[in-house]
Amino acid sequence: MNVMRLIFSFYLLVFCVFNSNAQSKKYVVHTVAFYNFENLFDIYDDASKNDDEWTPSGTQRWTKEKFEQKLKNLSRVISEIGTPENSNAPTLIGCSEVENRGVLEDLIKQEKIAGYDYGIIHFDSPDQRGIDVALLYQKKYFRPTSYSNIPLLIYKNKTVPEENRNEDLGDVEIKAENKNRVFTRDQLLVTGFLENEEIHIIVNHWPSRSGGEKASSPFREAAGRLNRKIIDSLQQINPQAKVLTMGDLNDGPFNKSVKTALGAKSKKTEVPDFGVYNPFEEMAQKGLGTLAFRDSWDIFDQIIMTKSFIDPDFSSFKFWKAGIFNPPYLIQTSGRYKGYPLRNTIAEAGFSDHFAVYVYLIKEFSR
Repeated sequence: MNVMRLIFSFYLLVFCVFNSNAQSKKYVVHTVAFYNFENLFDIYDDASKNDDEWTPSGTQRWTKEKFEQKLKNLSRVISEIGTPENSNAPTLIGCSEVENRGVLEDLIKQEKIAGYDYGIIHFDSPDQRGIDVALLYQKKYFRPTSYSNIPLLIYKNKTVPEENRNEDLGDVEIKAENKNRVFTRDQLLVTGFLENEEIHIIVNHWPSRSGGEKASSPFREAAGRLNRKIIDSLQQINPQAKVLTMGDLNDGPFNKSVKTALGAKSKKTEVPDFGVYNPFEEMAQKGLGTLAFRDSWDIFDQIIMTKSFIDPDFSSFKFWKAGIFNPPYLIQTSGRYKGYPLRNTIAEAGFSDHFAVYVYLIKEFSR
């Protein structure tokens, strides 16, 4: 590891904005990222999880050597997200498709990122596949003060009396009997201080499109509404609450779950008070993507923020710009999936079937 890259790297990055007097302003920057790790399983059979295929004798032939290569691959990506604009690795990284805390502990010990001293916030969720979301954070810059996992309670093909209904989604019900529950990932809420400023992070992995996009859309719409309720609750306490919600939403910026349930806007000027801004919608309009299916690209991986992040006063941390991390080494170069993200195969451990996304938060530097 290049030790010099770590020393004071956070403060090394500045960029200049010239005013009418040609005086430059200096800014500090933090990179905030989200990355779907795609099936980051250890090699051991856990009787409480559906992980049989991710063992040496399972269908994926998931060996110690493959697991260790996967960790190296992911750590390389993490170490490079957001560069060259910021020489420091991401301060905050939301992640999904992790089996347990142990695989994250193995990940943050990898040579390329061990020096960043990442902490872990993780809860086991009731997902049927046994995968969870988590947050990694650089202890030097972020201090968590509270965190909780908020379950997404969705139910299929169940009718309950009107007085017991929390929300009517047709054949999908909230707060119905547990036997019909669709078990999926919890939403992880973390509150803490980025340097000396309070921010809130929600890490998501919304229900999949299993059964078809249309049939499964109500589940993701319910996830969007839960997200909106969490944000509303934070804004009731503090109308200027700074909230970043990030994750693999299994929907693009134009889908109902994001546009209607969560209420995300694509233009800063359209964001109402207490509203949220999605910088990835404009990228989707340009045809960019974080994953591909049948040669069609979409942006399922998004970082969305409350209006308090987008006003032009940079005396506190504000949004600067967003990006998709897709260097050439993360892209398939041949075969049926040429041009797609370089994912795991039975033959070898890849990176992920998703590209990572990131945003920069900047604040005017004061001595």
